[in-house]
Amino acid sequence: MTSAPPHSPDAGQPQPRDPSSDASPVPRDRTGRAARIMEILDRYFPTVDIPLDHGDPFQLLVAVILSAQCTDARVNLVTPALFARAPDAKTMAKLTAAQIMPYIQTCGLAPGKSKALAGMSRLLVERYAGDVPASMTALEELPGVGHKTASVVMAQAFHEPAFPVDTHIHRLAGRWQLSRAGSVEEVERDLKTVFPRERWSTLHLQIIYFGRQYCPARGHVPAQCPICSWAMSKARAAAEQRQGLSKPVRPAAPSRKRSAAVTAPVRAARQRGR
Repeated sequence: MTSAPPHSPDAGQPQPRDPSSDASPVPRDRTGRAARIMEILDRYFPTVDIPLDHGDPFQLLVAVILSAQCTDARVNLVTPALFARAPDAKTMAKLTAAQIMPYIQTCGLAPGKSKALAGMSRLLVERYAGDVPASMTALEELPGVGHKTASVVMAQAFHEPAFPVDTHIHRLAGRWQLSRAGSVEEVERDLKTVFPRERWSTLHLQIIYFGRQYCPARGHVPAQCPICSWAMSKARAAAEQRQGLSKPVRPAAPSRKRSAAVTAPVRAARQRGR
């Protein structure tokens, strides 16, 4: 799920104090680092809204499925017409994938998503009378619904503690040394360990918004980031500044092979000198 950056704070409003200027020592352990990061996120984004427009759990589920490799802003442009045609699972279940396709074709991956929406709606009607189940296991059995999508629905529709991990959170968890960020499962486990359970759902959105506005994947200057300026390791900061990437990538070693056009004259010269 991606989206356009949130609105910047009002120019007339006082800006949050830069936490990187605090005189307090930099926490060395993950728990202390997480506590300081949570304080900073609360200062910059004390309130967060769900970025996907929806009226009920079913519409949120549809919107999250559509948001895969698509901006939230784009999803919010196409869902009004889709929901006007099929506002609930029972109505959408009567549509074929081909009938759904025109409504979502600008979202990207539209053929697969239209099939998923049609199949997901029919399964909801068959198993749950059209209602969205408040269960991770049940949600993950629906077409087009993976662990992250199910987590978003559980957190935002049913207010159950969940910590969905998207590309932004995966990247920042590594930058802030909260996780080695080897896999989505590892990041989710590590973040659930260091942050209070009652804050998981809110922090999920706060981190996403902070990452988009202050900690982008490319062109990021760690020294200017309120969190990376103290939480990111010097080695990673140096690597990212050199390469402008979301994570350090070792450059490919230069090839030792030389073309025949270059080596042939060299060999001839050596032979003449013998």
